[in-house]
Amino acid sequence: MAERRGTKKSRKNTDTTGGAGAEGADGGTARDGTTEPRPPARLAVRKTYKLYLGGAFPRSESGRSYPVASADGTHLANASLASRKDARDAVTAARKAFGGWSGRTAYNRGQILYRVAEVMEGRREQFAAQIADAQGLPRAQADRIVSAAVDRWVYYAGWTDKFAQVLGGANPVSGPFYNHSAPEPTGVVAVFAPQDAPLLGLTSVIAPVIATGNTAVVVTSERAPLAAIDLAEVLATSDLPGGVVNLLTGRAEEIGPHLASHADVNALDLAGAGGLAVEFERAAATTLTRVLRPGPGGGDGEEAWLDTDPGTSRMTPFLETKTVWHPVGV
Repeated sequence: MAERRGTKKSRKNTDTTGGAGAEGADGGTARDGTTEPRPPARLAVRKTYKLYLGGAFPRSESGRSYPVASADGTHLANASLASRKDARDAVTAARKAFGGWSGRTAYNRGQILYRVAEVMEGRREQFAAQIADAQGLPRAQADRIVSAAVDRWVYYAGWTDKFAQVLGGANPVSGPFYNHSAPEPTGVVAVFAPQDAPLLGLTSVIAPVIATGNTAVVVTSERAPLAAIDLAEVLATSDLPGGVVNLLTGRAEEIGPHLASHADVNALDLAGAGGLAVEFERAAATTLTRVLRPGPGGGDGEEAWLDTDPGTSRMTPFLETKTVWHPVGV
């Protein structure tokens, strides 16, 4: 029995001494003394960042993409480079979705926007890492931006069934009439998202548009578009009907003029258009499209959007006022 225990100890020492190096290079040792091959290293599943159109994630019809780098120049991924045809398809999807979305109850729209906040909260680590890489921010600051983005979805979810009372009401008139004005969504809104605020700025321009019953075609930040597609995945799993929000990654100078002059686009938000804003506004004049110009109360960086009180200033430009007269006392 002593000899047998000694044999086991000797074998164990031999395995410990030579096993680590051999296993690291060639694999483990089988019972018959032969060397088992080590399984090959697993290849990472690289994410392909696509467009978000009509509730689906297609590649650009042109087949083009472009590299996206972090703040320090490290390659992060490739994003689809949207074309003129993609922009037209986005407008078509938004127009198709408008009737159903604007016809939903205000309470139901609020439920869906709140669901977006819930799903984002569950993926906050992913968004924080994305923002930290794209912007070169400390993790604590990235966490603060993600929290603000989640809170902003909750904020606009609360407005869906309240803006009509605040912005509408009874009007005093002379004569036996009851006169009432009520805000209604204007239709399809083309939004140029802030270039240097890829999450909070993006949220701050999308949420008020759809909270009021409009549908949106969004040109994302060209330099940092990855958070936008991550947000699209949240929207796609949050009961938001397909086509209510459509996201185009690529160059604003390429697809912007086609959106600005599109006859089926009812309004433009030029928050992130920068030096192209004047050109887009001129193009919009050909179809009498209403325009929200870039202005104070929301700069281009995430910090500027953090310090901005959202209020109703980004909802009212995309509403029409319907006034109804009713005879009384006759």
